Amino acid sequence: MKLVVVSAGLSVPSSTRLLGDRLAAATAARTGADVRVIEVRDLAVAIAHNLTSGFPGPALAEALDAVAGADGLVVVTPVFSASYSGLFKSFFDVLGARDKDALAGKPVLVAATGGTARHSMVLDHALRPLFSYLRAVVVPTGVYAASEDWGAQGLPERIERAAGELAALMTGSPAQRHRAAPGPAADDLAVVPFAEQLARLRG
Repeated sequence: MKLVVVSAGLSVPSSTRLLGDRLAAATAARTGADVRVIEVRDLAVAIAHNLTSGFPGPALAEALDAVAGADGLVVVTPVFSASYSGLFKSFFDVLGARDKDALAGKPVLVAATGGTARHSMVLDHALRPLFSYLRAVVVPTGVYAASEDWGAQGLPERIERAAGELAALMTGSPAQRHRAAPGPAADDLAVVPFAEQLARLRG
């Protein structure tokens, strides 16, 4: 099983890469998946050339193949102007142009980093629509980490929950799904006819 992290962090060290690594480690612990990290900044020149020529260089082609062949993805971007970075979007533009079905049905965990919690809505306003358009299956819990979240309560729990949801989609394990989404198990919920429910209420 293969898990690929696409990190669009620009600095070294990068909080974006750190978040991707933590999400990947939590997911791999549940699935035993082999983890591959793609640093988009290392492919910036190749992406620009591909956008103008239509042909990826060897390193970019290998990265695109890795994403297309993954059993699950963790995608992480820093926030720029209240959205994902241009380089992050360009990578997936190139992927979609090469193979419009590359992400169809693929489990994807979306995550982002930023300097302030005010940009947390980037997950729902930018990342989730992008990957829904690419027909990926986006896990319910996205993870946003502002500067103040590192070392604070809440982030580790969000990482674990999101990783559990991604692992459940990657493995198709009912037990894993129940851990990812606490509550009554789907198999334990019986369908009761409306007339019977009404009779119980009246009785």
